[in-house]
Amino acid sequence: MASDAALWEPSAECARETRLASFMRLHAPGSIARGLDYDRLWDWSVTDTDAFWRAVWEFCGVVGTPGEVAFVPAEHPIDARFFPTAQLNFAENLLAGNAGWISFHGEDGSSRRLTGPEFRELVRRIQSAMRAAGLRAGDHVGAIVPNTPETLAAMAATAGLGAVWSSCSPDFGIRAVIDRFRQIKPRLLFATNGYFYGGRWHATLDRAGSVVEMLTETPDLVILPYHGLDSDHVEDGPGRSLSAFLDDGAGPVALERYPFRHPLFVMFSSGTTGLPKCIHHSAGGTLLKHVAEHQLQCDLRHGDRMMFFSTCGWMMWNWLASALASGVSVVLYDGSPFHPSARRLIDIAQREQLTHFGASAKYFDACAKAGLQPARSHDLRKLRVILSTGSPLPPASFDYIYSSWKRDVCVSSIAGGTDIIGCFVGGSPISPVYRGQCQKRMLGMNVEVYDSRGDAVIGEPGELVCATPHPSMPIGFGHDADGSKYRDAYFSTYDGVWRHGDWVVLTPEGGMEFRGRSDATLNPGGVRIGTAEIYRPVEEIDDVLEALAVARTIDSDTEILLFVRLREGVTMSHQLDGEIRQAIRTGASPRHVPAQIIAAPDLPRTKSGKISEIAVRNLVNGGIVVNDEALENPQSLAFFEAFSVDGG
Repeated sequence: MASDAALWEPSAECARETRLASFMRLHAPGSIARGLDYDRLWDWSVTDTDAFWRAVWEFCGVVGTPGEVAFVPAEHPIDARFFPTAQLNFAENLLAGNAGWISFHGEDGSSRRLTGPEFRELVRRIQSAMRAAGLRAGDHVGAIVPNTPETLAAMAATAGLGAVWSSCSPDFGIRAVIDRFRQIKPRLLFATNGYFYGGRWHATLDRAGSVVEMLTETPDLVILPYHGLDSDHVEDGPGRSLSAFLDDGAGPVALERYPFRHPLFVMFSSGTTGLPKCIHHSAGGTLLKHVAEHQLQCDLRHGDRMMFFSTCGWMMWNWLASALASGVSVVLYDGSPFHPSARRLIDIAQREQLTHFGASAKYFDACAKAGLQPARSHDLRKLRVILSTGSPLPPASFDYIYSSWKRDVCVSSIAGGTDIIGCFVGGSPISPVYRGQCQKRMLGMNVEVYDSRGDAVIGEPGELVCATPHPSMPIGFGHDADGSKYRDAYFSTYDGVWRHGDWVVLTPEGGMEFRGRSDATLNPGGVRIGTAEIYRPVEEIDDVLEALAVARTIDSDTEILLFVRLREGVTMSHQLDGEIRQAIRTGASPRHVPAQIIAAPDLPRTKSGKISEIAVRNLVNGGIVVNDEALENPQSLAFFEAFSVDGG
């Protein structure tokens, strides 16, 4: 499988200056370090598991005691243990490493900055109030909150006490919040008085009150005003304001150390096919995985400045928060990334002189379609790494970033998931970037591609699997005492091997191309097709903003339906239909060409912005969407009901 020439490759001097190169010199076997050979380093990292993860702990400066053993294998991956006698505190690592600051920008133009000491003091005050309210280690804290410094401080205060944090963004509907928080029964609930999006203020106090009333065990409610502690007024309503809740008593931040597997976060799956999975993640596994990704894969260095556009309902918010443990400054943004103009986030990147900037693949596609050219309009000289995730970054977006953002930058398309609160594949600051590929398999992640027989293949599409244990595997699911739901979710296809559900190709360069979700692949005429193979050529057409492909089965025959959302003012015509078909035929293959192409007013997407193929597939095949409140725009579903096999 031939690839285009590399779009970017670090100079020998730049490669030697990376954190990854330093790690190799200090910890990797000599021949690997001398050649700065990433693929051989990866081999070592997945074969000598104990040595690799012990080296990560030491090199990345994890605060805590690692114990004598780094890895204890078991017959089944779920039963393997990392650092079984270690002791650490997640918040201690965030506070110890934060030599920088936390900067916030709101859609309404507001901004504020907390220095490291100011952030620590806010954490202390929130935590003191939590203790006074009776919160203890192991208790659950829920949050329906915007991406503000106060939210970050509340999470750190929770983790410092050994309590467990779980957050949703404030645009979640009441039922979506209840579906999640009824599973964890929070003792304390943080909520906001409102948020800005699309130039409008959305008040949320009534929604927070309804959530409290509907939970089976009533939590204490604390309101985090959108404008922070300087906000003089929170509308009359349920709960206490943050200012009223805060405790000004003396005493240091509580940072008792707990075992490696002590629970830290509860993350939830999107919930579009039923009740969201309640996934428990450990403090040690989350921290170790994130510092390895940040420092080794993203080349995050002490003093750098990172921003990843995310809401508090997406795991990338947790991932960004962990960057504090690497001694960096973190930049937060809350609101629409395109208000008041498409330049908004790029303006912030320039103002903050970011070294690392991240957003969804859809964001970069939207920037391209808006004609933005930051290389001409902005000073991004400090920017070293651009990160993209949420969906595969298509080849055209690689071209766009290198031509219109910055030539000398490492574009890291990263991929993993809520399930592991981290990445399977992503960046390498010492390796080339190839068009359309995630650069490399992450260190310590024994990622392979299995064909239908369960054999590992290169250059052929197959299932993304992880063949051996890794630290950020969930410690369990909620309400799953015997672990059967956990095993069924990931280990029912290949015994003892994690199957993630992505349809991918491992390239000869050691990178990975994503073809779509396994459960959303198309199978016309018995040929398995990944949906991303259709989206790539279609979304390069200027008049197409985004696309969604599903298979509809009628009388044992399978046909592909392609729904497209068009640029404003554009309608589907015979000419545009032909242009789309030709783009698919030449950019993919004739078998990828759909039976029908339909212009849709909107496409359903989850709260984290991912197009929900499964929701539409269910509708066109005569099924239902079990939990439409898991979607950002559930009203969009009505359009697709007309295409059901029962009536379309």
